[in-house]
Amino acid sequence: MGRHRTGHAPSSERDPLFGSGIRASAGQLKHEGAGVRTGFLSMARELPGLVAVTVRLGREAAPKELLVVLVSELIAGVATVVTLMSTYHVLVPLMTGGPSTERLTAAVPALLVMAGAAAAGSLARAAGKAAASRLGPTIERLAYTRLLRLATGAELAALESPGFHNLLEAARQGTRAARVVITQAAQLLAGLSTLVAVATVLGVLHPLLLPLLLATVVPKGWSAVRSARARFASARRHMELSRQLEVLSGLLTGRDVAPEVRAHGAGGFLLGHYHRLSARAEAEQARLGRDEARLGLAGDAVSGAAGVLTYATLGLLLIAGTIPLAVAGAAVIAIRTAKAGLISLVMSINQVYEQGLYVLEWERACAEAAGHRMTSGPVPLPPHPVEIRAERLTFTYPGQTRPALDRADVVIRPGEIVAFVGANGSGKSTMSKLLSGLYLPASGRVTWGGVPIQRLRRQDVFDRVALVTQDFARWPATARVNLTLGRPQAAGDRDRLWRASVASGADAVAAALPDGWETLLAREFMGGTELSGGQWQRIGLGRAWFRDAPVLVFDEPTSALDPKAEIEIFDQVAKLATRGKTVILVTHRLASVARADRIYVFEAGRIAEHGDHDELMRAGGPYATMYRLQADQYA
Repeated sequence: MGRHRTGHAPSSERDPLFGSGIRASAGQLKHEGAGVRTGFLSMARELPGLVAVTVRLGREAAPKELLVVLVSELIAGVATVVTLMSTYHVLVPLMTGGPSTERLTAAVPALLVMAGAAAAGSLARAAGKAAASRLGPTIERLAYTRLLRLATGAELAALESPGFHNLLEAARQGTRAARVVITQAAQLLAGLSTLVAVATVLGVLHPLLLPLLLATVVPKGWSAVRSARARFASARRHMELSRQLEVLSGLLTGRDVAPEVRAHGAGGFLLGHYHRLSARAEAEQARLGRDEARLGLAGDAVSGAAGVLTYATLGLLLIAGTIPLAVAGAAVIAIRTAKAGLISLVMSINQVYEQGLYVLEWERACAEAAGHRMTSGPVPLPPHPVEIRAERLTFTYPGQTRPALDRADVVIRPGEIVAFVGANGSGKSTMSKLLSGLYLPASGRVTWGGVPIQRLRRQDVFDRVALVTQDFARWPATARVNLTLGRPQAAGDRDRLWRASVASGADAVAAALPDGWETLLAREFMGGTELSGGQWQRIGLGRAWFRDAPVLVFDEPTSALDPKAEIEIFDQVAKLATRGKTVILVTHRLASVARADRIYVFEAGRIAEHGDHDELMRAGGPYATMYRLQADQYA
């Protein structure tokens, strides 16, 4: 996109507390300040394409409001032309000879037209502004909901790609930028229509007045651009200081680190750095004020000199008899009108260009998310439980070179408890996600009932699985919502809630809450409550029981529970298997897997061995070694 640069070079200055500094994310900085780093002509060439994306959104979101904005600016431009021409026709009789009743009467029609045109222009601009205020939020909502819909429908592997994640980050800013673009585009249109109207009037009055218009407005435009660039350069330096101060104030007042701040006496240390950075921020603000004052003075000087030259030229034209006094008066009013329109135009161009780049990122992210849409086959799953297999399964995470799984084979029969064990990073969690349909294999295949997962209806697969991971979602919602979110359509089923909560122990958690199941589980909000890790884990387990799916995947489900609670939970898991549920247990705590029907031991993405507990202990392989090490710790 033109000659704009993305991102910013890191500062060479290193802070004694934060090192190279606390910076915004790549998405936030990608196009920041592009409007003042790019040549004005380059911006002008690229603006139509940038605005077109938002206009298409506006046409889809609120076509009537978009039409009102366009028509109102067209009417306002025509009204400006009529107003200026009427001003000239008012001045002609008043400035021809001495004042008289006849001349005043002759000026009345033009005066009425001028007043009517000015009123029409004001009404049109007011209508356009009102329509733009309605159009902006509607465009933002449409853009954001479309991005969210496409992102939630994209493959999980795509969301975990760093490049796609950064693109989504910039696209989120693009949804807000779309609102700015449509508002600033309306102001740009207003400024442009004013300049075109003034140029049209001056061209009609006398051709020599057009160069005078340029001589007056170009210096003013130059000073506006220079001032914007100076403000951005200073704001860029001040930005990192502000972020550092925010971090320090959060550390000094936050609850999470408050015990250590007091116990280690870190308050004085942090306050010292806060004073140091505050002094630097104040010095930067003072420097900005001085720079703005110098640039403002220089801009006013250049603009004032151009104004003196313009008025001197008008005077010479009057003396030479080239133009009448009425034309000169109308020209002065027109040029003053043009100056006001120019400032709005310059600022709007900068804003539309910079924010428009983010809107392009939104458009690109939507297209890429659509390209990563989760695939689904045509084959429905049968209603009865089926066998799940992984055959020669290989998978590599985006951005990685070493496969997380390498030609792994797994068989899971209906009603079995199958355990995946191994060290962290051995591939056991990745296998559970591939079997659940969250990832698609790079090579090899996953089958449900003998049908490759790519040919199955993806939603059918998801509907058969209840997933509980160690880092399961802790929703900032009520306890009831947190437990029932797996089947939100059944949230009102009290019997189902009771059974799930009793099986997982979540009933005791809810009973201890101030508002029971209606308690908000989010300490950061007024009236919210925070749970302990073990309490949260019971809620997460209850969510799996409430979902009541044929296949349950437990990935380190009891890591935050005490040994007694862990035994109780695995007793409940064993009962599920006796009722025909298939359980996939992912863990490195081997005491809980002895009752599994089959155990798969993962090492570096491969299956090192598999069998039941007794078989693996007799084999004396990796499983037996790990089991004895853990048993010795308890002994």
